[in-house]
Amino acid sequence: MKVTVVGGGKVGYYLIKTLIEHHHEPTVIEADKKTSAFLANELDIPVICGDGTQIETLSSARVGESQAIVCVTGMDECNLIACQLAKKIFNVPKTIAKVNNPKNADALKQLGVDNVINSTNNIASLIEHEVDASRIKQLITIHHGAGSICELELPKDYDMDGVLIKNLKLPETINIISITRNDTLIIPRGQTPLKSGDKLLILTHNTLPNQIYSALKLDNRD
Repeated sequence: MKVTVVGGGKVGYYLIKTLIEHHHEPTVIEADKKTSAFLANELDIPVICGDGTQIETLSSARVGESQAIVCVTGMDECNLIACQLAKKIFNVPKTIAKVNNPKNADALKQLGVDNVINSTNNIASLIEHEVDASRIKQLITIHHGAGSICELELPKDYDMDGVLIKNLKLPETINIISITRNDTLIIPRGQTPLKSGDKLLILTHNTLPNQIYSALKLDNRD
């Protein structure tokens, strides 16, 4: 999945490395020339040196091809403007902004930012659970949030079409509890095949989505 990160400081650098580890495709926009050079030398990703609040810079970063933009500069107004432009001009589906002054959180939400974060420790988790949830929908949490029942629809051209569940060797943290196929409910067993377009209900610990993608041999970068 393609994600644009505006701000390449400590928080941005941490986010970029996390995204790469989880097999996403980040592009970073950073105004400082030295920081941009460091990121370009350190990480094998596109780095745009420029102002993320300018349409020209966002266009150069091809933000319109991203499924999400995450703005983590040290200025709340910059994060807001970048998110607004990405949403309104480039039709980016998901906008996330770090708020440096917690008093600004409500204002950013009211002005159209999808997710406002005031704790840097929560940003990577939010990216996985919110940005990367285009296929996975969390329906309900269980046992005080320790586990979840999620819904996932396999793509129409699922690469593993016909694979038996037992051959996937799912980890103990993931269990397919039902399959809906052509409006028919299937209670799966090891001999049950998975088919393109199947809608799965999955019981899991609160595992990051990339682990579910990996278990089902899905490409989470689409």
